[in-house]
Amino acid sequence: MVACPTCDTLHRLSDVPQGTKARCRRCHAVLMTPRAGAMTQIIMLSATALVLMVAAVAFPFLDLSAAGLAQHSSVIDTITAFSDGLLLPLSFAVAALIVVLPTVRLCAVIYAIAPMAIGYRPARGAEAAFRLAQNLRPWAMAEIFVVGVVVALVKIAGMASVALGPAFWAFIALVLVTTLKDTFMCKLTVWKTLEERRNS
Repeated sequence: MVACPTCDTLHRLSDVPQGTKARCRRCHAVLMTPRAGAMTQIIMLSATALVLMVAAVAFPFLDLSAAGLAQHSSVIDTITAFSDGLLLPLSFAVAALIVVLPTVRLCAVIYAIAPMAIGYRPARGAEAAFRLAQNLRPWAMAEIFVVGVVVALVKIAGMASVALGPAFWAFIALVLVTTLKDTFMCKLTVWKTLEERRNS
């Protein structure tokens, strides 16, 4: 039995052909959307997002210059900016929300889906890994960080000269790739495939 995520109506789902959609009989919300090759696409997008995360952390993020003074910053500088005194917990929160949790979520998705994408049985603990990935989704806030940076740039653009570094564009690409990955992923299809492959 599957509950509709919108209206909680229970459904007994049968096999849904690839390329079609199963909708709620009450509110017509989409329940399942199996796609051919979706797991491979999800793995490739997740791996790409991990590479972009490394680039976003490793490379310069912003260069600011005003009145002859220049300031170079990176994501690490952002995290450590609050590392003194009572603001230390804020540094841990920033690191967790924009780097650690998104990275853990991507790794969990790859661990849960990659063996099935190449035709093997799910890895041990795949269900727990996929559940972790879904539970972390509201807390992985790399996209919120990018929106905040853009808002800040609009406000300081008239006071200083701003040069965007490679890490800024890596974060933009990371947000786009992660959004595309979430679009391709049908949670119910993944859960159903995990159950079927585990019992086969």
